[in-house]
Amino acid sequence: MAAPASVDIATLARKLRAGDRATLARAITLVESKRADHQQSAHRLVQELIAGTGKAVRVGITGSPGVGKSTTIDALGTYLTGAGHKVAVLAVDPSSTRTGGSILGDKTRMARLSVDANAFIRPSPAAGTLGGVAAKTRETMLICEAAGFDVILVETVGIGQSETAVADMTDFFLVLMLPGAGDELQGIKKGVVELADVIAVNKADGDNVRRAKAAAGEYRAALHILTPRSTNWMPPVVTYSALTGDGIAALWQSVLDHREKLTGTGEFAARRREQQVKWMWAMLEDRFHLRLKTDTKLRSRLPAIEKSVAEGTLAPALAVEEIAQALGV
Repeated sequence: MAAPASVDIATLARKLRAGDRATLARAITLVESKRADHQQSAHRLVQELIAGTGKAVRVGITGSPGVGKSTTIDALGTYLTGAGHKVAVLAVDPSSTRTGGSILGDKTRMARLSVDANAFIRPSPAAGTLGGVAAKTRETMLICEAAGFDVILVETVGIGQSETAVADMTDFFLVLMLPGAGDELQGIKKGVVELADVIAVNKADGDNVRRAKAAAGEYRAALHILTPRSTNWMPPVVTYSALTGDGIAALWQSVLDHREKLTGTGEFAARRREQQVKWMWAMLEDRFHLRLKTDTKLRSRLPAIEKSVAEGTLAPALAVEEIAQALGV
């Protein structure tokens, strides 16, 4: 859908709050547009909507390839819509410009949710930088909340720091693991596990049930030697089957228990405040990256600077200083 040439912010906001899906798609396209006038309109729209948002449950989901993230999201999302919720599924994939698009672009991976009237699936914008993708995903999340979606599932499709970015924009971070992969601890990435609010072992069905329970025991033992994300919450390790749906209800109950516990201690409100500040920094990072790409004076100098650094005649630190001076920072 093409971004609008001119935008009536008040009308757009009113239709969004009424839950109009065509307006939702139009608003997200506006947010993702790189045109300066569209960006200004998007920022005004977000400012118009922000006071009425923030009530949704925001869940980040990560896991290694093959763990069944899409199947899990399909099962969890369908369970939630069946319980009366409206679910939006978003992605953070900074590698999408290289891989040809987000995994979520293939909606056949979420066969039930993709045809559910109470669900909305949006792939990651191909923005090139993690800061840019994260900032636009945050804005999209807010727009979905304004449109009446009360559960936002944010999947990390990329690798590395994208997991931290998703944890930073959500209230609850779900780390999916596989059973029976030999030494279970080999699959643990320390930094990711320390972000986890729950570790969930998938594929606990059929002959895999015993192996899933054994893996869960290994992960529980590992958690005791790692630093949890919160001093008020010890991440549980659960088993479930995205294929059969067993354990999905208990998994969602963990999300609700976590929200209740952290709300009572004041940590939930603190996390939300931190999310807002990190959103600001993500947008600032994106702004500087855009300047680097579009400043004509700097672009003419960059090849020579890069050549000098590559040849060892200019120290990287001095090259950064030269670039920063050219940007006026």
